[in-house]
Amino acid sequence: METSVALLDAIIFGGLFQLGVMLLDRIFTFYLPKSGSIWLLLILPLILSVVGVVIHYFSLELFFDEHPGYVDFLANAIPIRMAVYWISLTLVTLIAIVVGKLEQQEIIQDREIMMQELSKEVELTQLRQQLQPHFLFNSLNSINALVVSQPDKAREMVLQLSDFLRGTIRKDHQKWVPLAEELNYLKLYLDIEKVRFGHRLEVDLDVAEEVEVFKIPQLLIQPLLENAIKHGLYGTTEQVKISLKANRVNNYLELILENPFDPNHSSPKGTGFGLSSVERRLFLLFGRKDLLQTGAEGALFRVSIKIPQLK
Repeated sequence: METSVALLDAIIFGGLFQLGVMLLDRIFTFYLPKSGSIWLLLILPLILSVVGVVIHYFSLELFFDEHPGYVDFLANAIPIRMAVYWISLTLVTLIAIVVGKLEQQEIIQDREIMMQELSKEVELTQLRQQLQPHFLFNSLNSINALVVSQPDKAREMVLQLSDFLRGTIRKDHQKWVPLAEELNYLKLYLDIEKVRFGHRLEVDLDVAEEVEVFKIPQLLIQPLLENAIKHGLYGTTEQVKISLKANRVNNYLELILENPFDPNHSSPKGTGFGLSSVERRLFLLFGRKDLLQTGAEGALFRVSIKIPQLK
């Protein structure tokens, strides 16, 4: 008899406690109290404790009304059961609120990361859109200069510019391509520039065979090469040699671009955009500002970029 009474007592008390836990979990899943509503942490568990203990007492009294000694025991145990019930549900409430706060912070962090990614993609798109007219305007000015003096070259440059822009429009700035593919694109660009500058421009490509398969963000080198051509040819009518070297350094693809320049001449207008755009793009892609380095040695200007090879 004592075993069955204790078992029924435990089942009812445990069931009511579990019901209280479920109610608190549901409440604080959809509602997290603010600093001015902290009183809910004490009031709700207290209300549920009173309701649970009352139901527990009258349920067992109904079953064991023929055992006055046990009924008296239930009445005397109410304060203890109330304290146990209230303390336990208060702890459950605190845990539910902490978990809810953590989940809320995680949602906020995920939203912030998503907004940062969207902002990054928008800025990358804007950089790409700036690069296209930047080069296009220069080419159109050159075509305009050739129309009268050298119409055949002007016509050739228009055709090459058309092929170049067609390939540019199809490119996706989010996509990485093998270096060999990007170099083929650069050769289209150089064909246009050679029509523009003739024998004055010589570009030496020194690319290690092993790095031709290394991946690179599309349209990354062209603004640097354009910048090198402007610096190299500005203020001189002589032949200018520009070199582009590509090698592997640990887990990086290293690109070194060198061009001659006259430190006594001021830079041509607009030549800073290529470097700044590439530096900004590298930062947006990798979150680092040490991947692009520039420096001058005498009459030689060097730009070095390192592109991490993502696995």
